[in-house]
Amino acid sequence: MTRLARADLLAHLQSQVFTAPPMASLTPRRIGAEVELIPLDASSGRRVPLDAESGIAVLPFLRRFAARQGWGEARTPKGVPCFVVRGGGTIGFEPGGQIEFSTPPARSVTAVLDRLRSVVAPLRAAAAAEGIELLSSGVDPHNGQDDAPLLLDAKRYQRMAEHFARIGPFGAVMMRQTASIQVNLDFDDEPRLRWRLLNAVAPYVTAIFASSPVYEGAATGHQSFRAHAWRRLDPARTGLPFDAARPVEAYLRFALSAPAMLFPTVGGHSLPFGEWLVQANPTLEEWETHLSTLFPEVRPRGHCEVRSADAVDPVWYAAPLVFLAGLAYDPHAARSALDLAPMADAGLLERAGREGLRDAGIARTAAQLFELALAGCGALGPSFVHPSHLEEARLFFDRYTRRGRAPADDLISTAIAA
Repeated sequence: MTRLARADLLAHLQSQVFTAPPMASLTPRRIGAEVELIPLDASSGRRVPLDAESGIAVLPFLRRFAARQGWGEARTPKGVPCFVVRGGGTIGFEPGGQIEFSTPPARSVTAVLDRLRSVVAPLRAAAAAEGIELLSSGVDPHNGQDDAPLLLDAKRYQRMAEHFARIGPFGAVMMRQTASIQVNLDFDDEPRLRWRLLNAVAPYVTAIFASSPVYEGAATGHQSFRAHAWRRLDPARTGLPFDAARPVEAYLRFALSAPAMLFPTVGGHSLPFGEWLVQANPTLEEWETHLSTLFPEVRPRGHCEVRSADAVDPVWYAAPLVFLAGLAYDPHAARSALDLAPMADAGLLERAGREGLRDAGIARTAAQLFELALAGCGALGPSFVHPSHLEEARLFFDRYTRRGRAPADDLISTAIAA
């Protein structure tokens, strides 16, 4: 077997990870979303188990709902149950039992929103009828780690949990208690510009859509406690690994430096993948699996996964989709956005999660970026964003961003009142 060298891994990133698949390049400006929901007992606020011999549980509920909807049940490559949604998309689970709906890529924001709402709204209604609240918040605000165990026993998740536990408590919070809305965008014909733009605006995405200021029933001092947890679970595999001059090389350095937590430990610790490259003979498949354990704000996978937003209430799904699509896909908006936010900034990302739009500088730039995004989506035309969906994003902007507020501020007010 040919031994992999650093140059082979760089070539793989350039040709497979930072480049759209051939068929995708024929259908530019695609967009997709992944939304996560935290299942709670509606009467007690406690976490609902994935399965149980008696009482409410998520998997039996989903099986009943799937049967009524004509969905098929399958297994992921990790051996986890999932459901193939009629009309496109999949329902799966995160390690703490969070439900995740992933849409297929679509040619418009409107198509993604229609898909999300055709699934999420009836799913939440049916869950509520069985005593399950499917919460859209960046973190479970009621329960601590002891009340939110690891529910998936796949070997991958066990190894991840063990690795993160050696660093601190935040890996457990991330795996078992957080939820987000992830927006997927194509590289298209300007991959370097899009990669730079999305990394540069990631802190503003965190601030605008922050919805997790409360944990274990108390204010945390962070507008996005989810972002705080992600920053600390393992700094070697999170954050903004960006370099304007050599972006792919920078990501290679990031990937090689990250501990290979699915490999055997040495002296109780996970070695960086770069050391395994020298000391052993990892396969390309192992390299690709290692890449899937990296969690930067923007993850390249032949497209860009923007992972910075907390989960938002489904009524506001249009807002993060319009914000990111408008900036990424309208050329004028993209270049104007880079004038406002020219480069990825790790310090800004930290501040955005803690202070959010309470920081006057972040609030000012966030409002300007949202204005650009609304104009950008307007320029992309009604076939890309229906006017009613553009208006929904504008309503979010008027209610929150333009006023220097985020959904987190509503939750803080509720917590104080309680």
